[in-house]
Amino acid sequence: MVPLYLPLTLDEADESAGTPIFFGGINVYLEQKSSLFQRAPKWLRRLLASRRLLGWAGSKAAKTKASEVGDLMLSMLRGEEGRQARELDELIAWLKTQSRPDVICLSNALLVGLARKLKRELDTTVICTLQGEDAYLDSLPETYRDAAWQLLRERVREVDRFIAPSHYFAEVMAQRLDLPAEKVAVVYNGISLDGYEVRNLKAGTRNPTAPVIGYLARMCKDKGLDLLVEAFITLKQRGTVARLKLQIAGSCGPGDEPFVKALRKRLAEAGYIGEVAFYPNLTRAEKIDFLQGLTVFSVPALYGEAFGLYLIEALAAGVPVVQPRHAAFPELVAATGGGLICEPDAKSLADKLEELLLNPERAQSLGAAGAQAVREKFTVAAMAQETLRVLQS
Repeated sequence: MVPLYLPLTLDEADESAGTPIFFGGINVYLEQKSSLFQRAPKWLRRLLASRRLLGWAGSKAAKTKASEVGDLMLSMLRGEEGRQARELDELIAWLKTQSRPDVICLSNALLVGLARKLKRELDTTVICTLQGEDAYLDSLPETYRDAAWQLLRERVREVDRFIAPSHYFAEVMAQRLDLPAEKVAVVYNGISLDGYEVRNLKAGTRNPTAPVIGYLARMCKDKGLDLLVEAFITLKQRGTVARLKLQIAGSCGPGDEPFVKALRKRLAEAGYIGEVAFYPNLTRAEKIDFLQGLTVFSVPALYGEAFGLYLIEALAAGVPVVQPRHAAFPELVAATGGGLICEPDAKSLADKLEELLLNPERAQSLGAAGAQAVREKFTVAAMAQETLRVLQS
């Protein structure tokens, strides 16, 4: 496992420990912005690619905005013809000192610019997983957007096979990249079930004093957190579910804090801030404990979510989900039998949440079905087996 740009941040053990970081984020940016830096000595580039410095820089940064790095994205898509060609040469030189790979897997389609030279220099197969790149590309300024999609369509021809996390996203990207359907396989994402012992499954008895709606994802507008807050306020105003609480967990970086502050203000103005708790940046153990204390779960993202791993995590804890009729959500709810689908608006979301909150037996049944489906089809073992099947083909 070879990290690019920044050190990996993972729930599980870091399998990249001891591996150099190639395409270090600071170097890549400076190479794009400064012709002088392209001639920088190796010792300086090595210093700027240190894990400690990159980790510190990453902790201070907000989410990368596509609108600010369009030129850099195009350069990366050009691969050996881009301004980061030196980085690619260093990566290949290092890979040649390692055991020769049977296959190289690129983690997302924005890295396909590397494929041509990797295949030529290492004489190997290159595959690429698809991870929701369309929303990011579509957010580029018009001056870069069309060029990026066109360059991507050209460079994907160098990749032997793509793996999408859902049938929904496989169809989206096959169409947008002009790929034949047989070149895109579908492998559902899986999670490790360590720590996910389903206990106290009965929805009505998880928290007998107060039913809890839960959210676990990045605290941002893209994931629909504002929509969930509005649905929660609607439910509180209806007064049909006594002592209802909302608990919000997930990553919250510097760029997310203004949005969260605005949500707190909205809840305070509505008179319900005391019924809502925020839990930023939980550890894996804390995340599982958080999920196991919920009655129902929702992350109502309205962009084209390619999968939604948070749904599988909630279902693994036996918590039923309510998701909008959008993107991959209907497919996942159908595949797990673990929840309900609503229309993509606050009223419909509130209606479906209320339906489960007022019917604990049905909530329990859906949560149990979802937990069983995760154990059968959405584990890391199942994902590994399906991925191996694709590689062997």
